[in-house]
Amino acid sequence: MQTTISSSKKIGFLLGPSLFFILLFTISPEFISPNANKVLALAAWIIVWWITEAVPISITAFLPLVLFPFMGVMKMSEAAAPYANPIVFLFMGGFLIALALEKHRLHERIALNLVKITGTSGNGIILGFMLASAFISMWISNTATAMMMLPIALSVINLLKSNPQQANEALPKGERNFAIGLLLTVGYASSIGGIATIIGTPPNVVFAGLLDQFYHQKLDFGKWMLIGFPLMVLLLIATYVIITKVLFINGITQIQGSDDLIKRKLTELGKLRREEKFVMTIFVLTCLSWIFQQPINLMLGRDMLNDTNVAMTGGLLMFVVPVDWKTMQFVLHWSDTEKLAWGILFLFGGGLCLAQGLSNAGIIQAVGAKIAEHSTSTQFLIFGLITASVFITELMSNVALVQIFIPVVFGIATNLGANPILLAMPVTLGASMAFMFPVATPPNAIVFSSGHMKVKHMMKAGIWLNIISITLIYLASVTLMRWVYG
Repeated sequence: MQTTISSSKKIGFLLGPSLFFILLFTISPEFISPNANKVLALAAWIIVWWITEAVPISITAFLPLVLFPFMGVMKMSEAAAPYANPIVFLFMGGFLIALALEKHRLHERIALNLVKITGTSGNGIILGFMLASAFISMWISNTATAMMMLPIALSVINLLKSNPQQANEALPKGERNFAIGLLLTVGYASSIGGIATIIGTPPNVVFAGLLDQFYHQKLDFGKWMLIGFPLMVLLLIATYVIITKVLFINGITQIQGSDDLIKRKLTELGKLRREEKFVMTIFVLTCLSWIFQQPINLMLGRDMLNDTNVAMTGGLLMFVVPVDWKTMQFVLHWSDTEKLAWGILFLFGGGLCLAQGLSNAGIIQAVGAKIAEHSTSTQFLIFGLITASVFITELMSNVALVQIFIPVVFGIATNLGANPILLAMPVTLGASMAFMFPVATPPNAIVFSSGHMKVKHMMKAGIWLNIISITLIYLASVTLMRWVYG
């Protein structure tokens, strides 16, 4: 097994830069735009190294920062900007809050009480986490949802391990599959839940704004839910079946003595300590600020709160709230950040930088134009647009995709005399269906940061869910969407 892994890494290590030079010199410099060949060549290199993990994927994420300015695709300041994108600091704030939960074992207390309710059946726990993640994500950002659920999921995994000190690769197959399945479903359900409401995920909001800008039409919250909620339910069912019944069967039934174990561990934790109360208060206030940021902004008359500054405020408070004033002991100390998943921050910054390159080179616009040019019918066009949206969002930010792609779709709709909602809404929904790569969407990156899975695990489940999501969104576009917006 080790030989196979080593061979694939060696092949990937050589294949990535080889593809880069082949594409760089075989694709015409005038293909789409003057820099398109350079961007496509680098994208191929990055994808190969991300898939094979020939070098650490976070290090691969620095390739755009180094090579885009070197090749003249971007200035250094432009290439560096995505690595300081607000979404990166949203990650950081969430990770700091998660560190505080873990340090003071509050996440363990929450997990123990959760398992006490859901039971110790592997699939039962997975279903419970899926439903919780999806419901929360309907109202707050999928990133914030995944951040809240990850530390709890990790403590449940450790609770059910026969040997908590053992590396994930060395665990029995059932326990390993449970860990992978639980984390994948938390990440996937956090994305899927967002499609149920207009405010559930940023692409929905961007689409609503563009529709108003281009056509002066406003999307109704209730009408959106008539389409989004049933679609969410079907996708959650499909995800649960694929993860638990097909790809990562865990076979974990009732564990003997688990109830006594949970009670004993809760007794060991004792009553809530002062540190836990402070962490819980900051955690709850952060979550409430995420949930009610729009009403608070409306009340204040300005956009004071957003996901990023709420997350960073929560993270900052962990360092300035004193647990013991006399000894100047705080909830978190800088030394605690040694455990922070810094690599994931760089990983997402690299993905955003690559997305910017794809946008600047006009590659996304060209894809949209080609689809329209070769479409033989509106139904085929819709199916092609959904497929393009789902797979392109694996390589770039879903918000960026909607911002770039939706105006192109509106142009196609205008030329064809079609209802813009019927063409653009499926694209918007497809932009949230990124299941194959860690960099594709924040929840994927968050659960991947746990270290319990490899890229191949996410790809194996993701390709099936991509296909299913394309099918379900297309069926919704020719049934529910036509009924509601036709």
